[in-house]
Amino acid sequence: MKLYGGIDLNDGGMVTSIKSMILQTDIIGVINDNIQGFNKVGYQRKVPVVSSFTEFFGTNALSKNVDEEVGRIKLTKNPLDLSLACKGYFQTLTPNGIQLTRDGRFKLDKDGNLLTIQDYKVLSRNGKPIKLSSLPKELEDIKIDKDGTIRYFDAKKLKLQTAGFISVVTNEGTVLENPDIKQGYVEESNVALQQEVFNMIPVRRNFQSNRQLFLIQSDSLSKAIQELGRI
Repeated sequence: MKLYGGIDLNDGGMVTSIKSMILQTDIIGVINDNIQGFNKVGYQRKVPVVSSFTEFFGTNALSKNVDEEVGRIKLTKNPLDLSLACKGYFQTLTPNGIQLTRDGRFKLDKDGNLLTIQDYKVLSRNGKPIKLSSLPKELEDIKIDKDGTIRYFDAKKLKLQTAGFISVVTNEGTVLENPDIKQGYVEESNVALQQEVFNMIPVRRNFQSNRQLFLIQSDSLSKAIQELGRI
């Protein structure tokens, strides 16, 4: 086969079968990752996408898309647990730069910084870490609106203070002006186990078919080599 650009692909049947088996193994790996992520808060299932000419490119024909559908919403009643009832991500500041997450299990440190469970700082819409000027007596004194506005009761000044707006962005980094944040909830994964098991069936069948073809071709090649040896 010859592709545009002068690339010639002349792989034999055995090589093609091997590439196909490697591809199916990688697809099974994606499905297994989804199954393992079923109970992970904020996990988004990965969708394997196979491009054209897979019989020649093998595993290089496989890419992964992220399913951005909202997962299962679970009530926790923890005032610092937040879930997104819309597509989007919280922004956090990590040692490796800004990262996006849908895991809204947050906490406060002794200095009033809003942190993730990995101790990363949660960012506001202006790109700065969110910090409360004073610690409330109870976490229930913290109120977070659906648009991300954080308010808390300042016991010293005896009034509500605004700590900022939690940043919610798209996967391209564009700020969502009207996010739908739910306080006291977390979002579990958007993985449906039945769907993943169903998706696994044709992949395994394809693997077994290519394995059988490989064994047939290998046996035929062995017989041909034996015949040549006799001659």
